[in-house]
Amino acid sequence: MKQFVSFVKKEFLHIFRDLRTMMLLLVMPIIQILLFGFAITTEVKNSQVAVYDPSKSITSRKIIERINSSKYFDIVKYLNDPTQIEHEFREGKIGLIMVFDENFETNLFHSGNSHIQIIADATDPNTATAVTNYVRAIIMDYQQDLMQGMKVPYQILPEVKMLYNPQMKDSYNFVPGVLGLIMMLICAMMTSIAIVREKEMGTMEVLLVSPLKPIYIILAKAVPYFLLSCVNTVSVLLLAVYVLGVPVAGSLFLLVILSTLFIFVALSLGLLISTVTQTQMAAMLISGMIFMMPIMLLSGMIFPVENMPWPLQWLSNVIPAKWYIIAVKNIMIKGTGVSSIYKELIILGFMAVVIVAVSLKNFKNRLE
Repeated sequence: MKQFVSFVKKEFLHIFRDLRTMMLLLVMPIIQILLFGFAITTEVKNSQVAVYDPSKSITSRKIIERINSSKYFDIVKYLNDPTQIEHEFREGKIGLIMVFDENFETNLFHSGNSHIQIIADATDPNTATAVTNYVRAIIMDYQQDLMQGMKVPYQILPEVKMLYNPQMKDSYNFVPGVLGLIMMLICAMMTSIAIVREKEMGTMEVLLVSPLKPIYIILAKAVPYFLLSCVNTVSVLLLAVYVLGVPVAGSLFLLVILSTLFIFVALSLGLLISTVTQTQMAAMLISGMIFMMPIMLLSGMIFPVENMPWPLQWLSNVIPAKWYIIAVKNIMIKGTGVSSIYKELIILGFMAVVIVAVSLKNFKNRLE
């Protein structure tokens, strides 16, 4: 028994001395429960709403106030012209627009019914369905309050219109997210394993004594994977369009430029991982742990980032896939141009420069 206790103590000491094992055992469960607990929610809160109200009546204002006081919506803009509706959706900052009749109040109290058009961005069908249902419920609630003590029934008829995805196909939301996840995982894993393999086999030193500079050796290792990743992107896009029925409504050239930049960022991340690992197994584990869970939870691929607590929203900004998915949705589904995705292009470009600079510096230091 004494030997057994001594053996257990020895194992504990081994574990306590290994910082990576301690992090895996104690920190990972805390991170996972926090991420899953806060990130996984299908409830939509603080959705950005714009209003076009030519009637400017007391009744329409009461409905708007009731919607704005709800925890689900924030009225952020009042439109002056219905031609602004398309522009607002293309900007991507508005999730829902309410359009009142010009004679909304007059029609309601004279003819007994009036109409409100509810226009939602259906590139994410689940969110669009949720927000339109919330608005309908608030309008019905107001209608019941209005009819209390009155003999004449009044009816407010919400007319729902889903932009960009009227058939409410899940693939419109799912495909851009999966595209970002696949490209990030494959590109980063391939690069990290390729360079680590050389270090693990002890052949990296042989390469370094060659006349080529280390930077050219690294680039030479990355170029084949870059080209293969481009082939991967083309094949996935072809499947998305011709098998899953997701259109490319915008510029194909712009989509290629965006995807090429994203591949470059992912390959750079793989290079960075290769500088901090010594084995292929470690590289694969780090790639999987760092990229898989954060991309699925925090990129907006499955759950709306806007509904998460602000620390997770802030954290999501450093995930390249989030910006890629937003831009791909704009190009493929909304058909927007470079003016609507320049922010995402700048962020991805900045990420690529920073990651390449850090990884190359780290790589050089390790080689020295």
